[in-house]
Amino acid sequence: MNSHDLVVTPTCVRFLNRRFPRTIGRGGITGDKREGDGATPRGIHRIVGMLYRPDRMARPADWAIPIRPRDLWSDDVKDQDYNLMVRAPYPHSHEALRRADPLYDLVLITDWNWPRAERGKGSAIFIHQWRRPGYPTAGCVAFDPQDLRWIASRITYETKLIVL
Repeated sequence: MNSHDLVVTPTCVRFLNRRFPRTIGRGGITGDKREGDGATPRGIHRIVGMLYRPDRMARPADWAIPIRPRDLWSDDVKDQDYNLMVRAPYPHSHEALRRADPLYDLVLITDWNWPRAERGKGSAIFIHQWRRPGYPTAGCVAFDPQDLRWIASRITYETKLIVL
């Protein structure tokens, strides 16, 4: 653990010697993550991607990938593409990455249950902006939009999300 890691504590996230308010999953933190449980998985997670809405913001980092109108994330435990980015039309259960609300305007993808997902162990564990302070997520870690942009512009290949 170092200052370049995002360390989730009971009250905040520590990063680069600063503390940021955050929200986590409505199911709290778990060591036994299951699809749909609303919990944030405990552990050390690499950040493996960054997505952003180019129609709503400038590219937050040189390695960020734009979210296109048909981009989705599979959350169907029966599908071979479970816990992977897919494209519409897509006949299985999924989350739209390009949303009407700003929740996924900037998304950091973690390696939770990725890239070879174990079916039912949880999908789409992201870092994204919160709906409002204190409002829980479905298992992700969420931040104030300005804090998220500040963090995204400073993470490196070595940065990890550490959920204690």
